[in-house]
Amino acid sequence: ALDGQLDSSDEEVRNLLLEDAEHEKQVMESIFFFDMYHDTYMHKNKRRKAPESGQEWVMRNLADKTECYNMSRMTPPMFYRLHDLVVKSYGLNSTSKSNSIEALEMFLWMVGASQSVRQVDNRLQRSLETVQRNFEKVLKCLVKLAAEIIRPVDPEFKTIHRQLQCPRFRPHFNDCIGAIDGTHVEVVVPNDKMVQYLCRKGITTQNVLAVVDFDMRFTFVLAGWLGSVHDMRVFNDATNKYKARFPHPPLGKYYLVDSVYPNRAGYLAPYKGTKYHLPEFRNSTMPRGMKETFNFAHSSLRNVVERAFEVLKIKWKMLLKVPGYPPAKQSRIIVACMALHNFIRESKLMDADFDRCDRDEHYVPIEASMSQPRRPDTGGLEEDRNMNTFRDQLVNALYNT
Repeated sequence: ALDGQLDSSDEEVRNLLLEDAEHEKQVMESIFFFDMYHDTYMHKNKRRKAPESGQEWVMRNLADKTECYNMSRMTPPMFYRLHDLVVKSYGLNSTSKSNSIEALEMFLWMVGASQSVRQVDNRLQRSLETVQRNFEKVLKCLVKLAAEIIRPVDPEFKTIHRQLQCPRFRPHFNDCIGAIDGTHVEVVVPNDKMVQYLCRKGITTQNVLAVVDFDMRFTFVLAGWLGSVHDMRVFNDATNKYKARFPHPPLGKYYLVDSVYPNRAGYLAPYKGTKYHLPEFRNSTMPRGMKETFNFAHSSLRNVVERAFEVLKIKWKMLLKVPGYPPAKQSRIIVACMALHNFIRESKLMDADFDRCDRDEHYVPIEASMSQPRRPDTGGLEEDRNMNTFRDQLVNALYNT
């Protein structure tokens, strides 16, 4: 019996100890959750205080011509002209978080200097959500602008551009209406999509096709194609799927294209297997013979599309490597930057990047061309016999003038 009493007492002690341990566990859990609640809802970090607010920083930059150009990639008069346009015509509005001027400056700073969302958040003292919302809001407005500003000024191509009227090109290239080319814009993509976006240089890109006039304006753009896709596939997509928007050359008119494209009606290509690119002529003897003479003149005129691409990428540095947004948004950013490019060009106001190219028709900035992959010629793609005959006649006239 005594042994039984001892066993019973031990059991009671054991139960009491277990109850104490359970009680202590509940107390500790309560303290832990209270600390979490306190840290989350009662002990908030102090609001950040900067020497000047984001709005003050923006207005200070806009008041300084040099700083405005460095941050916005355009002069103050051009900035305010753009601001008024997107507010009145494309719906950019102010909110309680930031006004329309600050929102536009955020966007321009991000695409012009390739600033990340966190960098803008840190400098302008705005939340990540506010920065992202402003970026998307301005992006939508500029894509709307692109639909109206990326098009020919003269849809019927009745005017001969002044560049074609100089003795070197007139009258041989009177029917030329612009140039077409593709460019690769480096993008960041998920690992499972890298192979699809790899271009010939081994970097992930979008293959972008554009039509450019002799004022260095974009008159058509098709962005979004994978970097691995050949230029001719993008060209065929532009002229067929988007034929309602593509500025097709009228009968007798033509665009200049390089050797990636075949020589066909409306698209005049150079002679293949013959010296063509301007650096080749600058680094050796001047053109010799009929074909080299033609290729030199052709390359000198078609260089306008190369200069347009280079100005675009030097000015809007985000296009040197677009961040890892969804592919559709990356394409919209590219198109929006082209709309800004055209807006600046049409403003007729001073712009250092355009002025540099205007002073030298052969100028091509080296920085932005480094990411461009080498592209194969058309090879066996069929060419138009009549267009080949036209080219031969043009060569004879040009060489014997």
